[in-house]
Amino acid sequence: MDAPTRDRTLIGVSDLDLDAVKRPTREEAMEAVRTLIAWAGDDPRREGVIDTPKRVVDAYAEWFEGYNLDPAKELSRTFEDVQGYDDIVMLRDIEVESHCEHHMAPFLGKAYVAYMPTNRVVGISKLAKVVEIFARRLQTQETMTQQIADAITDSLRPAGVAVLIDAAHQCMTTRGVHHRHVTTITTQFTGVFKTDATLRQRFLDFVNRR
Repeated sequence: MDAPTRDRTLIGVSDLDLDAVKRPTREEAMEAVRTLIAWAGDDPRREGVIDTPKRVVDAYAEWFEGYNLDPAKELSRTFEDVQGYDDIVMLRDIEVESHCEHHMAPFLGKAYVAYMPTNRVVGISKLAKVVEIFARRLQTQETMTQQIADAITDSLRPAGVAVLIDAAHQCMTTRGVHHRHVTTITTQFTGVFKTDATLRQRFLDFVNRR
């Protein structure tokens, strides 16, 4: 049997994973939704849900567009004229809309991202875009936190990076234990944010400032 065709639109998925992945057609994806509707106990031919497969596939294209985007490309345009600035660059309250890889249920929250520049900076909107790219993929919150820090480190080579994500997981609030009003906090500190407790505390103070 021939090896499955690799789909190079799945940017960010390892080559090992791509060896086993063949992206289905749109119609195959819609048929999968019809199967799930039937599994739930409904009739996929019913008027109210007959167009649901199309809407779900369209929604998936939006929710998971991060596989088609490259965070390194977003961070590739940098600026070296920083006029001697050598302190924290930070974005607060970045909206996070993602889906966990375990149940494909949404988790929603905020991200806080900072870096300590060395000789170059990036447009601040690009930091928010990097968060969005990784959020629009299936993963855990822990993995996403690490990915954001790694992408900024690899592209900007800063003195340090700090990332904090605070999110509520609907796989915990709408199923299973059904605990609402519970959020998960994940952090990642590199470089000076990891070694300098005072700098790390400044970041956390900025996170909590209202």
